[in-house]
Amino acid sequence: MALSVIEKKHLTDFVNRLIATQPAVIGPVRKGSKLVFGPLSQAQDLVLDYVTTILPPKKYLLPPQETLIRFKLGPSLELEPVIENTPRIILGVHPCDLRGIWSLDQAFGDDTVDTHYTARRRATTLIGVDCHPDESCFCTSVGSQRPEAGTFDLFLTDVGSAYVVEIGSERGRQLLERYAQTREATANDLALQQRFWREKEAAMQAHLNGDVHLLPLLLDSQRQSDTWKELGNKCLSCGNCNLVCPTCYCFDVGDLMQLNLTDGERVRQWDGCTLTDFAVVAGGHNFRRQTESRVRHRYYRKFQYLMLRYGKPFCTGCGRCTRSCLVHINPPDTLNALIAASEKEEA
Repeated sequence: MALSVIEKKHLTDFVNRLIATQPAVIGPVRKGSKLVFGPLSQAQDLVLDYVTTILPPKKYLLPPQETLIRFKLGPSLELEPVIENTPRIILGVHPCDLRGIWSLDQAFGDDTVDTHYTARRRATTLIGVDCHPDESCFCTSVGSQRPEAGTFDLFLTDVGSAYVVEIGSERGRQLLERYAQTREATANDLALQQRFWREKEAAMQAHLNGDVHLLPLLLDSQRQSDTWKELGNKCLSCGNCNLVCPTCYCFDVGDLMQLNLTDGERVRQWDGCTLTDFAVVAGGHNFRRQTESRVRHRYYRKFQYLMLRYGKPFCTGCGRCTRSCLVHINPPDTLNALIAASEKEEA
């Protein structure tokens, strides 16, 4: 993988050139005491030394609400597909969120390609940055602590007075050559990069007490575990965990009509499997009426169903669900309880 170096004193010029020449540049910016991904008007607004944002950058690839089709009723139905493909650069994406976007790529580009997601994804350039974990992060347990090949265009690692830049695509290479002042990476730069990664992994506080790749088998044996009943009694079914998750992609579709009852839009918006009415079907039957079944389903989606299909957990270890849960339900505690129960049964 090709490596270059940008001195920190030159990074501002690089970002400002991108802002001046590209249709849209997105990055982590402050919103009160929190960080969010938002449009950049100047390089000084960009925050790269951060733990996490409220929502992942998936909101620019799969918006919370989007129009799929505009239509007009009449003697003949008029339909106009709405495909949004404005070129954009998203800066400052952590490795866990790059894994989240990889997960969405699989979900929306596998058997049936989603035209709307794919158009945005192809128009998006991803510039990642390495991060420092807090007590909620557990990316080392799910293998997303480092950027994976094919998930980024450029990736920056802080090595003190400079950033080591990994070039992940031809698009990234062209941006770097056109807009950035760089130098070749030295052996010392690479040693500092390796030290950053070692220190990051050593700082991780939350862990799974087992191999993540064995979780599909574990979950097979723990479907009736008392852990699910305990979580069902705690869960508020608020959907916070769904909203902040980088890999949740469930949605609902409905039609919005104008007052003239002629013009309308077909709209897609986020939905969540922990919400009470998520599994309601025609006739009013609810396949997951009990809270415990919805919580269990969420974990099986992350660590069994999709993991068996795509080879990686659909949890990135970002810790957002841990931070947002009002009753402190979180993946490490839940999975470790199941692991402990399984080990007790085997003993």
